[in-house]
Amino acid sequence: MSDIYDCLVISFCPHRSPLMLTGCRNLSWTFFSLTSRRLWTRQSFKSRAALCSSAFSSVLHSLPSSTHSHHFLPSRQSSARLPLSVNFSSAHSSGLMELKEVLQVLEQLAPLSLAESWDNVGLLVEPSKPRPVKTILLTNDLTDAVMEEAVAVSCDLIISYHPPLFRPIKRLVQKDWKQRLAVRAVEAGIAVFSPHTSWDCVKGGVNDWLVGGLGSGQVSVLSQVLGAASHSHKLEFTVRSAEELNMIMEELKACDSGTTLQHSGSRPDSSGIHVSVTCCDSALTPSVQALLGHSTPSQSLSIVKLEKHPLLGHGQGRRSVLDQPVTVGAAVQKLKSHLGLSHLRLAVGWGQTLESSVCTVAVCAGSGASVLNGVKADLYVTGEMSHHEVLDAVAKGTSVILSDHSNSERGYLAVFRERLAVRLPDSVTVVLSKADRDPLEVV
Repeated sequence: MSDIYDCLVISFCPHRSPLMLTGCRNLSWTFFSLTSRRLWTRQSFKSRAALCSSAFSSVLHSLPSSTHSHHFLPSRQSSARLPLSVNFSSAHSSGLMELKEVLQVLEQLAPLSLAESWDNVGLLVEPSKPRPVKTILLTNDLTDAVMEEAVAVSCDLIISYHPPLFRPIKRLVQKDWKQRLAVRAVEAGIAVFSPHTSWDCVKGGVNDWLVGGLGSGQVSVLSQVLGAASHSHKLEFTVRSAEELNMIMEELKACDSGTTLQHSGSRPDSSGIHVSVTCCDSALTPSVQALLGHSTPSQSLSIVKLEKHPLLGHGQGRRSVLDQPVTVGAAVQKLKSHLGLSHLRLAVGWGQTLESSVCTVAVCAGSGASVLNGVKADLYVTGEMSHHEVLDAVAKGTSVILSDHSNSERGYLAVFRERLAVRLPDSVTVVLSKADRDPLEVV
């Protein structure tokens, strides 16, 4: 294998056991082979090629957001081992799909690691008796009406954009409507999954869909997501000889259980061998104590805190410099069409009119004031803002369009349905809820 394929070194925690692929060539060929087998009976050759390319792109987008940390070193290393969190068993020859396999596909489309720390995302209700997933119901909110619909269509999995279980609960009783829904899901053997802010943050997700309603433009992320890193600190020191280095590394591995420790060393010079070691938070203190027990390393030791790297294209909110500026009035009409609404709420910025030009627009699906605050734009688009937050924006000359909370999100379900359906076998039906709607309406 050539150097260009050998230069990537990825550390990983061994308690995870995903499919391991070696080298970039094997990664692309293996994923194409697995994916194309699943789509063979679904699409024409041209469609299969496009879908496989799209699926492979989704995997690449998801890799940085996992708990693995990535290190690119100038020295030649052994071939890379890339963890891949998808495992298509037996190409679904039976035509059936298990819940865990659906969850793997959902993770590919929008890694849960992208979600905000305060959020409650992922599998919220899991039936005790596993059964094949044949029907998936997509909804913005899980309400009593949506649950009735799910039972009527013999749903196996509900994907509710908003998590129906958010705060900790101490009991499951019928008088609380969210707890009542959780009990009913369990009794009916229906799994419940919520992606929420992972869909907001992922590239091509809810916020990209929302800002696209005003036309193409140069889009940037308002609040960037930072990638997780298992290695949080770098220790740099010098040793006298290779023997001393081996002895110290054995001590450091004992401090870190040998799971996340990585080191590199330069060729020895007059001052010795210069060593760089990365470790996690829990291993920092014992590692430093071990190094201070040796004369040469203790005199040369330096500690550097590693910053989390930004995941480009992923994060909360979007700002677009429109390729074709529109008027405030035209922006209203475009968004009505995009969101499928007959009415929107508009606050015209100070000194602006319906004929004023909109060159820049900032959006945040749902309740977006905290994300939009301080962003310079001609127009804000979100679901809801408080009275005083709207006044603050208008005073700065920024117009505001409000759609009500879930109306700024619900239209994305149809987009996601198509993305999900092409990655599932024919035995799985993905349907949009007909009972789901925003609780507020103009009367």
